[in-house]
Order: sequence, then structure tokens, then C-alpha cells
Amino acid sequence: MEDSPSPSGKLYLIPSLMGEVEPLEVLPLAAKKVIDMTYHYIVENEKSARAFIKKVLPSKSQDKLHIHVLNKYTQPEEIPAFLNPCEEGKHVGVISEAGAPGIADPGGDVVLIAHQKRIRVVPLVGPSSILMAMMASGMNGQNFAFNGYLPIDKNARNRKLKSLERLSQKSGQSQIFMETPYRNMKMFEDILSNCLPDTLLCIARDISLESEMIKTQTVAAWKKNKPDLEKKPTIFILSSVS
Repeated sequence: MEDSPSPSGKLYLIPSLMGEVEPLEVLPLAAKKVIDMTYHYIVENEKSARAFIKKVLPSKSQDKLHIHVLNKYTQPEEIPAFLNPCEEGKHVGVISEAGAPGIADPGGDVVLIAHQKRIRVVPLVGPSSILMAMMASGMNGQNFAFNGYLPIDKNARNRKLKSLERLSQKSGQSQIFMETPYRNMKMFEDILSNCLPDTLLCIARDISLESEMIKTQTVAAWKKNKPDLEKKPTIFILSSVS
């Protein structure tokens, strides 16, 4: 007989907004309902999480919220206690800084612990810049890899770009990666300098916002028409057509 979760409290993974936009333009009604009934949260940034909750549900009392912060400074031994409310029959919501929890986000750490504790994990539908970029790129959606952030060191980054291009050329696998917004233009210039002219590059900027741009063309074509990526959340996807 299959094991069923023992606690009645659930861990909800709640996608957040990726910029200034009306919540229900990009979030399903289910997200609002979960936020309405949930008072315990695990978040990447308390200030932005509170602002997000207020934007989705202005009537919700901020004073009644119980918030734990989960980021790169959180000690691993602190995390299991964040799920204590679930074991007491209360729901807990995970909110990342932007987009979907657990994807390029520290939320995955608490999700694994929830599985170990037999707490039911419920992912909610919502924006994920990585998946939305892949969907709109026109590249191979049957075989793709997310590589996270590439090396900061210029030489190491250039070697990684060439390696990803060779991997795509050999396997047909689309290669997805991202950069800190203020380094986007350096990344873009390095792609243009290191990748072959006929390699396809998708640039997905400001996904789900009014300023959204998702465009796929060759490296050679990008050299003739350089977009403004400065300080704008951007996903890059490489695909070699050779």
C-alpha cells in the first residue's frame, strides 16, 4: 500500500510576479485562494514577499503572517523547523523572489525535506521565466538543459559558452542560462564574440511584463541589432543548427 502524507498541513509552492503587473493577469485564481488561507510562509526576501501578498490580497492582515527567510545565508539546520506548522495541521506557502519556487531558487531545499517528512507538496501554476522562454524560443523543447549562472570570470565564461555550443551541436540539446541583470550586456557581447555566426540565440527579456521581448535569431543577426538588456531580467538560450 502506498504511503500517504501523515500531516494535514500542505506545502504550497506559490509562483510570484516577475515585475510590475496585475497579479491575476499572470496568476491563476488558485494562487489567490491559497494565499487567502495561508499564514505561514517560507520566502526568499521578506519585504518583497509581503509586498506580493499585499498586492494579491490587499485585505489580508500582515500582522498575522509568520515568515521564515530561506536564502543563501540560511543555515541548513534551520530549515526543518520551517515546516513545523505543516506537522501541526497548518498550511505553509513558499514564495521565491520572482517566478516559480524551486526553479533556480533555494526553495528546493525545503521541498526535499517536506518529502522526507511525508508532507504533501502542491505546486501551483504560474510564471517561470525559464520554461516560458523555452516555450517561446522555437528551439528543441524535447531536449534542453538549464545551466544556471555561467562563470563570472571572463575566460572561464568564454570556455563555458563554447562548450555549451559544442554540446548543442553534438546532441541537438538547447542550452538555457541566465545572468545577473547588471552583467547582461557583458554576457551578450561574450556570446557574440565566442559563438559561431549561424548558432541560434534566443533572448527572452522581461517575461510577462509589458516590456517583454522574446526573439530568436542567429548570432550573426544579433550583431546587427543589439537589444537593451541592461538591468533587465533575461534568459539566454543557445542552439547550434550545424
